[in-house]
Parts: sequence; structure tokens; C-alpha cells
Amino acid sequence: MTDKAPTKTLADISEDMKDIDFCMLSSRAQDGSIGARPMSNNSEVEYEGTSYFFTYDDTRMVEDIGRDPSVGLSYAGKAGLKGIVGAPGMFIHVEGEANIVKDKARFEEHWVKGLDRWFPQGTDTPGLAMLEVVAKRVHYWDGEEEGEVKLPGTAAA
Repeated sequence: MTDKAPTKTLADISEDMKDIDFCMLSSRAQDGSIGARPMSNNSEVEYEGTSYFFTYDDTRMVEDIGRDPSVGLSYAGKAGLKGIVGAPGMFIHVEGEANIVKDKARFEEHWVKGLDRWFPQGTDTPGLAMLEVVAKRVHYWDGEEEGEVKLPGTAAA
């Protein structure tokens, strides 16, 4: 590992995330174990450090986040193994704090038509919840370099 300073900005990471629809959202269970499940970013990638995910409010994940809001979001670009050993791939990890949102007006700000597949009554779906994950740290590895991206309002990474 070198001492070379990371060159990617939050805008660069946002651009990279446009090609990565799903991440694994990790949370801590009551017994301390870590659980992860796939979540879609719903094509909302004008990323300034906050991610939004829709779910139902009666899930184990929501229960876990209610107890401990610390979460991890792990994104892997399309290149997969080829990206590791051939052309560069893209891997992003976000450490953040999740808030459970149950406000329909907030749902409508982030709703996209494709969500109707999972939530057939749209923003009126009973039990609908939105997770708002505010990033505390963003790390990346693209096959050429790795680093931590500076977030607005934080000290230099």
C-alpha cells in the first residue's frame, strides 16, 4: 500500500454508483451478529452522502436499525472478478447511520415507478417505510487505487 492520496471525489463516486443498482445493507442484530440483505438504490445516485431505500416496517432489518442505527452499504460494480484480475472494477463501502422514515411526503420525494413491483399500492402501501442512510465514511477500491472520500462537513480523509 502506498501513501498516495486518494483522487476520487464524492461526485466521482456518485458517477460510479450509477451502474450499481444493488448494495448489501448490513445491520447489527440484537445478539450482536451482523445480517445483510440486498437493497436497491432505485436509480437515485445524485449522491451527496445520503442513500434511500424502501422496505416494510415489520422486517427484522427495521427492528435491528431501531435498536442500533449503524449500518454498512457494500456496492460491487459489474466487473466482478474480471475487475479484480483484469480491467479495473469498482467497490464502494459506506458506513452510516440509518433513520427509519414513515412520512408519506418524504416517500414521494424519493419514489420511482419501478418500486410498484414490490409495493403495489405505491406510497399508500400499508407498512411502507423508507431508510435514510446518512454516510459517515465512504471508502472505495477501483483496481487502481483505494481511498476514503471526503464528505461535506468532515475533516479531510
